[in-house]
Amino acid sequence: MVWAQGTRRALRRHALDLSLAAACLVSVLVMSAPAAFAREDAHEAERAEALALQVAAMQNATRPFGTLPDSPKPAWKRRMVVPVSAYNSDPWQTDDTPFVTASGTHVRDGIVAANFLPIGTKVKIPQLFGDKEFIVEDRMNARYGQAMDVWMESRDEARKLGRRRAMIEVY
Repeated sequence: MVWAQGTRRALRRHALDLSLAAACLVSVLVMSAPAAFAREDAHEAERAEALALQVAAMQNATRPFGTLPDSPKPAWKRRMVVPVSAYNSDPWQTDDTPFVTASGTHVRDGIVAANFLPIGTKVKIPQLFGDKEFIVEDRMNARYGQAMDVWMESRDEARKLGRRRAMIEVY
């Protein structure tokens, strides 16, 4: 009899513990249900976005060639800031052939001298000359490693330009 009473008390205690555990479990499930629905909605939105991307890819594959937009990349390969000055064909500013460039061409408007770029490279100096395009066809004295000289016809123009640091765009 005593044993049965102790067992009943233990069972009641365990039943109470079990009912408390069940109540906690139910409250956790009730509280987490909205979060579960939110996660399901997020998964559904991801699935819809992936499906929209697949449809767009299929539509793009069926478009005729030539209808894609232009590339947003700039035309220039790199930009750099260098000292820019001017020179003309005065014999004291050049070597013994003042009207012939290092590449063998005759000097003309649009020619620049630079040691750090290959001959034939196209450059723009938008800060000083806007959209005008120059071609590297001449070289400078070896002590001017990272500098650029613009050929100008008159000495007054060259003096007016002076020596300035300017952004160049290399093409």
